[in-house]
Parts: sequence; C-alpha cells; structure tokens
Amino acid sequence: MEKRVLLAVLLSFVVLYVYQALMPSPPEPNPAATKPAVTQQPTPSAAQQPASAAPAGSTLPAEAPVTGQPADAERDVVVDGADVHAVFSTRGGSLKSWRLKKYADAQGQPLDLVPHNVPADAVRPFTLAADDAGVSARLGRGTFTPSAESITVSTGTQTLQFDYRDASGLVAAKTFTFSAAHPYVVTMSAAVTNNGQPVNPTIEWGPALGTGVVLHSRSYNPPPQPLFFRDGKVTRVAPTKIAAQPVEEGIFGFAGADDHYFATVIVGSAPLHLQYQALDVPIPGVEDGAHFVIWSARFAAPPQNARFFLGPKDFDVLASVDLDLVRAIDFGMFSWLVVPLLRALKWINGYIGNYGWSLITLTVLINLAMFPLRHKSVVSMRKMQEIQPEVKAIQDRYAKLKMSDPARQKMNVELMNLYRERGVNPASGCVPMLLTLPVLFAFYSLLAVAIELRGAPFTLWIHDLSAPDPLFVTPILMGITQLVQQKMVPAATDPTQQRVMLIMPIVFTGMFLWAPSGLVIYWTTTNLWGIGQQLITNRLIGPTKPRTVRPPAERRIKRVGGGRTDQAKDRS
Repeated sequence: MEKRVLLAVLLSFVVLYVYQALMPSPPEPNPAATKPAVTQQPTPSAAQQPASAAPAGSTLPAEAPVTGQPADAERDVVVDGADVHAVFSTRGGSLKSWRLKKYADAQGQPLDLVPHNVPADAVRPFTLAADDAGVSARLGRGTFTPSAESITVSTGTQTLQFDYRDASGLVAAKTFTFSAAHPYVVTMSAAVTNNGQPVNPTIEWGPALGTGVVLHSRSYNPPPQPLFFRDGKVTRVAPTKIAAQPVEEGIFGFAGADDHYFATVIVGSAPLHLQYQALDVPIPGVEDGAHFVIWSARFAAPPQNARFFLGPKDFDVLASVDLDLVRAIDFGMFSWLVVPLLRALKWINGYIGNYGWSLITLTVLINLAMFPLRHKSVVSMRKMQEIQPEVKAIQDRYAKLKMSDPARQKMNVELMNLYRERGVNPASGCVPMLLTLPVLFAFYSLLAVAIELRGAPFTLWIHDLSAPDPLFVTPILMGITQLVQQKMVPAATDPTQQRVMLIMPIVFTGMFLWAPSGLVIYWTTTNLWGIGQQLITNRLIGPTKPRTVRPPAERRIKRVGGGRTDQAKDRS
C-alpha cells in the first residue's frame, strides 16, 4: 500500500477517535424529576412491648431505654480524622455530612460527598428501612442514642454505635467502625427486631453523589450514575436508562454509585438486592440543575461488618481497600498501558512536586524512548519523497486503465520493483507512527480520569490540569507547534494529502480548546520534541536528493543484460 493511502487512513482514524473522545454527546436530560418517597411517622402504640433476644452476632441492646423523640430533638455526632470530617445525626442514626479534607469543592471548601442541594425529606446515607412502611418511617425519623458525642480517629480503629427502641417494640442498633489506616472506609453492622421478630433491613443511601452539578465540558465528565462489578465486569448505567431496569440482583464485588472522581459503594463479594432511582433537582442559576442517583442495598441477612467506601477514585487508595475496586476507575480499553503511565507520573511527581512539570518530564522520557521509531519513520518518508517523481510517472502511464483491467497489475509490479531497487518499504513510514498511537490514547484516558490532576495547579494562569485552559493559550500554542512540525516533515506530492496536513493543526486546535489543559500540555510538549527531533534527523540524513525521471526506453535498456546495453550504445 502506498504511503499516502496509509497516512490518509491514519489521519482519518486519529481525527475520528480524538473527536469522539473529546466531544462525547451530552447526556439526555431525565424527562421526569422524581423525589424520594417519605412516609409519615405513625403514632407509637401506648403499650410498650418487651424486646426479644437479638439475632446471633448482632449488637441489639437488651435493655435499651425507650426513645423515639420527635425529629427536632436530633443532634450531631462528629467523627473526625486526618482525611475525613464526618457528621452523623441522631435522626435515624444516619450520615449527615462526609467531607474530604484533601479535596476541595468549587468554593474551595472540603468536598462533601453527602448532597445538600436535595429535597429536605430526602433519605440520608445509612438509613435503615423495612418492608413495612411504618417500621421504615420509625427507623428513618426516630431519634437514636449514640454511644459517644464525638470521636477522633487518629490511630487504630474507633467504634460508634446508635441504639433505638420505641414503645411499639421496634428495636434497632447500628455499629460503625472507622480505621485510621483506611480513612474512606466505614464498616457497618445492623440488627433490627420488631415485636421480637428479626427484620432484615435495607440500607438506604439516598441521593448520591456530591453536588450533582455536572460542569459543561467536552472531556469525560459523567453525572452520578449506578456502578457495580459483577462476573468480572464493571457496569455503569446512564441515568436515563435506570427506569428500564431499576433493580439489580446477584453477587457483586462492589456496588453503589460514582461520578467522575468519587464513589460511594459497598465493597466485598456478597449477594445483594440493589435498587436505583434517578433524581433531578432544579437549581436556580444552573441550566441543567443537579442530577443524583438514589440507591439502596439489602443483604441476604442483616449486615455484619459490611464495608462501605466513600472517597476518591485514587488508584492507590482503591487498591489498598480491595484490588477489584480499582476497576471503578474507567481507564478505557488502554487500561493495560494507562496504569503504568499513572504509576510513572506519580513516581516522578514524588520528586518534582508539580504535576504539570511531572507531566512534561514523563512526556520527554516517553518521546526519548520513541526516538528510534520516529527517526526510522522520518527516514522512510524521506526516501519515499525522493522517489515520488518516479512513482507518479509509473502511475500516470496506467492512469487511463480501469481498476478491473488486468494490465493494471503491471503497475503494481513496476512499483514493487522500484521500491526494491531503491530499498524503500512503503509501510515503514506509517507503522512506527501507528505504534505510538496507543500511548496517545492512554495519555488521554489518564489525563481525563486521574483524580491526581483534579485541582492540580501548573503555573501562572493554569490552576487545574483537569480543566480547560481558561485563556486558551496552550491550545493555540499547540496548534502553532503542530503547524511548524507539519512544515518540517517531508512534504507529500499529492495535493489532497497536502491540504489534509495543513487542515489538521486547525482541527486539533479547535478540539483542544475545551480539552483538559494537562492533555494540551502533553501534546504541545510532544510537538516541541518532534520539532527538535526533526531538526536532528534532517541534520543526520542530509538534504533531499533530487531525482529525475528517466524516459521509459532508457529504463528498459538499463534492465537488459550488459551485452545488449553495449550493443545499444554502438547503435546510438
């Protein structure tokens, strides 16, 4: 195959892939906004019934005092650690706030994974529910008694228990365990009995996740969505598809909800009954409002030491909790290459301390490793450029023949003989470049989803490598460097190919205006490296050697034996 055909296919593939990757279709809005159902709390019975023995392994209090005060008597219980500041409420013994100290929201405050821009009657995380609506209302609105008013998790593990017992015979207990070694993990046990009969409760999470506001971006930035890992496969469900199948059942390695950078999931292989529901909340001043996923889970038996992860999708953090949990990061089809690149980037940043400069350093190292491939490609393209006049002369002689004409096969034979004579491989100019494409796609996946770049500053006006350049300086610089590099590459003789090569920098500049600035910095650094390498290669291989096309008769004379050549000379 000729070089221009291979190059055209390559460029078309790159344009289509990058265009689709950088400009995914926006999610369809959910046509019907739904709100979590809340039932009214019934009046408890006047007759107090004695509590029966708790199920085996539970923490139900045998002689708990009668509680069930009105909701306005609720108070907060603080759990503070090095990485998380959590606030539980005595109302339902639920989670009121879970702030990540190392990650900031749009206002620069610690990011809270528990939504606050939701209806006031929305269910909070770790709320217990039952099949009986009255029992669910009391478990969700009743006031639990905490074992402590505040807890500090500095070393080892700490335990917080919430107990509930009302006059109708409903008894419940929740135990939360926190670990300094795994700050984003909460281990939960729960036990419920109603009139002495054990109840297998559903753990309701309520709306998730964070603010629910999706920033307009042409890079990967999904709204909160259902997430579960089952049968070795990670499944994410678009919010508009939840209504079609709101229930999932089976043995899950992890399950819950996630967004771009964070997740709230149950971790550990266990049979679960999951239920999901989409929730759209209008917000003044925000065009699309906020989008959440309401989800709940029921174990086959009352949960004992069930682990919940509420935190960042940081590869090392997830791996320390559960090796399968790293699959919550959507690295795409090139994950086999993304993970080593991510580890290398984090290792370099350990010495440099700035992810922008670390990214540039890693880009230089990768291009240094690819130097031989790129050099071979340029040398091959130079050889192809030198014989283009002869190639075109052969093609012109057969131009009037139809593609189906058997005589056109002679053209291919002549071309192959010419390539063999000149020592040129038509594919050697494109194949080395094709080998570099997985690195490009892996870098895009890395920079699009790696939480390490979220809010990571570079220098001057670039304060977030995961966000677009606010001044569009780097995309324009990238386009200029790409244009300069195109001018330095051996020029094609085909006018169509020349036009494509000139349009490419403009197309890429337009697409990269809204790409993460980290990706633009990578591409710009690669272009600058390419310019420098082209200068070195041009110096090594020297200027282009001009070739003249010999007449067909002269080429035929040269191909015959030496005797006939001398005879031809004598005749001339």
